[in-house]
Amino acid sequence: MENSVNQNTAVHAPSDSGVPQHARDFSVKDRVIIITGGGQGIGREYARQFAAAGAVAVIADISIATANSVLKEIESAGGRAMAVKVDVGDKKSVDDMAAAVLEKYGRIDVLINNAAIFATLKKCTFDEIPLSDWELVMRVNMTGSFLCACAVAPAMRQAKWGRIINISSAAVPKGAVNYLHYVTSKSAVIGMTNSLARELGSHGITVNCIRPGAVATEVDRTVNPKLERRVQLLSEQCLPNGQVPTDMVGVVMFLSTPAAAFITGQTIACDGGFTHSS
Repeated sequence: MENSVNQNTAVHAPSDSGVPQHARDFSVKDRVIIITGGGQGIGREYARQFAAAGAVAVIADISIATANSVLKEIESAGGRAMAVKVDVGDKKSVDDMAAAVLEKYGRIDVLINNAAIFATLKKCTFDEIPLSDWELVMRVNMTGSFLCACAVAPAMRQAKWGRIINISSAAVPKGAVNYLHYVTSKSAVIGMTNSLARELGSHGITVNCIRPGAVATEVDRTVNPKLERRVQLLSEQCLPNGQVPTDMVGVVMFLSTPAAAFITGQTIACDGGFTHSS
């Protein structure tokens, strides 16, 4: 009986446990990573950190000047990167971006749909939102993610490998007031993630979504929260420190690796416990 128990509970080394090698592969080295909105804020930090980890960071931004600035940062640190101008709400611009990346590198491994309109939005009640503002937010935040996914999917299907990472917001479960256009657009991104994951799963492509909290960046906002509001937001978190762009890097980088191959169709909160998922 004792021998039987020992056999059944034996500990095997990874080399003979039947665990595939990719399950322990947390590397992004040599992966080609497109980061939309990569010229500033959180996107800039994604680009810098992926390049530092050995990936090729494609800094895709509507401002080629800011994209080139991040490119210089990365190259001066010994990393590899490419800057490309893109308007994510314009199909031709997005298709041209993907074509330029494929022409230079021959592959697209990861898409991070980071580009969005928020910092320039003015707070107002839902019935005071100009239709033009509503349509612009939807075009960039929602349609932009759709167009970028469409542009990279053929290369990923051909490679039978890919990672698409969408970005939502803690404003969705919180139902942030006076930002209905933004909250609605970021709600749609979650639904898009769920459906895309089912459509692309058989091709070895995972699709996930990250839901950040109130991340402090160098980007000025049209309406900056007063100190009292910042203190209130911080008090609602489980972790008692403000969120900065580097707090987002770990989860996004993990989802970009082979080790995350069995995670798809998920929306993951990275907000210091500001919201809870169940």
